[in-house]
Amino acid sequence: MILEYEGIKPDIHEDSYIAPNAVIRGDVSIGRGSCVLFGAAITAEGGPVTIGEECVIMEHAIVRGTPKDPAILGDAVLVGPQCHLSGCKIESEVFVATGSTIFNGAHIKQHSEVRINGVVHVNTVLEEESMVPIGWIAVGNPAQIFPPGQHNEIWQIQQQMDFPGTVWGVERSVSQGDRIRRYGRALQRHRKDRRIAENSDPE
Repeated sequence: MILEYEGIKPDIHEDSYIAPNAVIRGDVSIGRGSCVLFGAAITAEGGPVTIGEECVIMEHAIVRGTPKDPAILGDAVLVGPQCHLSGCKIESEVFVATGSTIFNGAHIKQHSEVRINGVVHVNTVLEEESMVPIGWIAVGNPAQIFPPGQHNEIWQIQQQMDFPGTVWGVERSVSQGDRIRRYGRALQRHRKDRRIAENSDPE
């Protein structure tokens, strides 16, 4: 399903493959030879998404651009099934394995790997040829990498990375309920989405 948002249509290279039930919405650019597989969703939620050449976005993955942080993928990036990428920059030849989460403002440099169920937290920078082991968490700039059981050590760094400001655009003092209500109101913009016929020119 290809959707126009606020007058902006996705720009999809003719030599790419988009599965019939994938969703591509708004200010999204997909490069030559890239594949977006079944159930994946690529959405410009107020910020653009740029996917380079020969990328693979696998089943049920989500790639989201945000007003503060666009989502940018270089060339030959693989995003595994059920991954969640929001407002992040991923350089070329990076492997993001099944179930991984890359948060807003994160930057993963080339030839890196985030293995199954890995997490790269907000505003975290993974240097070139880094590796996040299965289920581990990268946090900080430069990144430190922890097993999930080290919550206190992770939190000491994470609380300085401004998750509420980066993801929600609010101070930490704003209540959880108010953050969610504000986000829900913003998502009402989807009411204005317009489906583009499959045989139409996305230009």
